[in-house]
Amino acid sequence: MSTAASTDPKHKGTVVTGAIGDDVHVIGIRLMEYALRQNGFSVVSLGPLASQKEFIDAAVETAADALFVSSLNGHAEMYLPGLRGACVEAGIGDILIYAGGQLTIRRPDWDDTRRHFEQELGLSRVYPPTTMPDEPIRDLAADIAARRAKGSSAKKGA
Repeated sequence: MSTAASTDPKHKGTVVTGAIGDDVHVIGIRLMEYALRQNGFSVVSLGPLASQKEFIDAAVETAADALFVSSLNGHAEMYLPGLRGACVEAGIGDILIYAGGQLTIRRPDWDDTRRHFEQELGLSRVYPPTTMPDEPIRDLAADIAARRAKGSSAKKGA
């Protein structure tokens, strides 16, 4: 991420986006990318068929605030385990990780799906396929603002 972008008060953060694993469905993530840009975020788009390594490498290279992982084919259960741990190993263990779409092939209760991906796999937030872009964007803005406020209050106390 360029220094200019990080000091621009209108710049809200940098997000790496893509469809993970063997997923080629990109319409949803393209709409999310458009909405993110319209709301002041920089977007690094990996497109379809993105690996965990590609997400992590792009996040490290751009000092990204978040990963937005899309899955419409239901294979997120196969491709997201280990992502948080790989982020930790890469030195970005505290990065926000959001996932959305049809995350599983089976159709369990959404609360069970959310619990699995957030509590067991360590994702920050997950969204069902019917989610409109404004909800994760609101959440992302709030999550980044909270982290920045926490970081500046920690610096003031140092």
